[in-house]
Amino acid sequence: MSKLILPHGGELKLLLLKGEVLKVALHKANTLKKIRMTTRERDDLIMMGIGAFSPLDGFMGKADWKGVCDEMKMRDGTFWPIPITLSVTKEEASRIKEGQEVVLIDDENNKPMGSMVVHEKYEIDKVHECKEVFKTVDTQHPGVAKVMAQGEVNLGGPLKVFSEGDYPEKFKSIYATPEETRHFFKERGWKTIAVLQLRNPMHRSHEYIAKIALEICDGLFIHQLIGKLKEGDIPAEVRVKCVDVLIENYFPKDRVVQKGYPLEMRYAGPREALLHAIFRQNYGATHLIVGRDHAGTGNYYGPFEAQEIFDQIPSDALTIKPLKIDWTFYCYKCGNMASPKTCPHGEEDHLILSGTLLRKMLAEGNPMPEEISRPEVLAILKKYYSTIT
Repeated sequence: MSKLILPHGGELKLLLLKGEVLKVALHKANTLKKIRMTTRERDDLIMMGIGAFSPLDGFMGKADWKGVCDEMKMRDGTFWPIPITLSVTKEEASRIKEGQEVVLIDDENNKPMGSMVVHEKYEIDKVHECKEVFKTVDTQHPGVAKVMAQGEVNLGGPLKVFSEGDYPEKFKSIYATPEETRHFFKERGWKTIAVLQLRNPMHRSHEYIAKIALEICDGLFIHQLIGKLKEGDIPAEVRVKCVDVLIENYFPKDRVVQKGYPLEMRYAGPREALLHAIFRQNYGATHLIVGRDHAGTGNYYGPFEAQEIFDQIPSDALTIKPLKIDWTFYCYKCGNMASPKTCPHGEEDHLILSGTLLRKMLAEGNPMPEEISRPEVLAILKKYYSTIT
């Protein structure tokens, strides 16, 4: 049995109610004032419920919000890079008293997801949050747009979580909680686990960096985002099939596992890479693969800012370590995948692979270079795009 990395803060903080306690809480919820949550807030609540956002026990109050924005540090000193908040309009806030318990409703399906005792009501500077977290106030940035669309007042307080939404049923084959992945890793005796963050189908660069990680770690944990994405991104169901076929044909099956997590992308680049590291540590991973433009969008961040930020935080902020991988490409002269560290040839001999390029070529129906992804993956993607064009 392997001794796994400790969760962020030392232990998993599980807020998800079960059994008789859940029945009592749901009955009480019928009497509480309703607060409707966005999809981002709902997914943050689920992540707290299953312990993925340990050691958080609820939506952040003002001191935590400010500390996280300005110093990536909560009031008690806990390292945290992105505010986890719940907002309402001023009008809604005026009808809520501090100390009052409210029920939190999924705005998409009208179901109660949890309850919160409102310890604080506070207004924030959204522009300041965006400058600190996203390094831009451009509302073309999807993360900025979400923050700017929030209500004017944040509610902070401890949570009780009722549900994981439809994720466990919709994604039966891959949905997993930190408790479940930790059990899986222990069963296999893995001590070092590299996690590959995915929100695009795996192309050859993904495959290459995953296999680099397998050379130095006991196991590879392919962790698919199954929450809401921006327009034009490829649905999780399609991405899961692509990874399944790759594992079946091109990876040692006993050393790779694919799972999914219920979160919405913020596209916050460097800061989001740190958030990815925290919750992957909670899931049991020891190394986060950080390649080019991790969690970025457009040209808001430099290609390796998400790697550099790990060198700018306190050395004791995280236990999980980044596995920094250089720019990778297919070299026609080498006849294989390579990076600037291994290939002597010029840019004219290189095919730079990216999720953006893959999506663009598929959406436009352009012929696909065989070097961009495995034929089994391309077949799945072409079938998907044929249904939406």
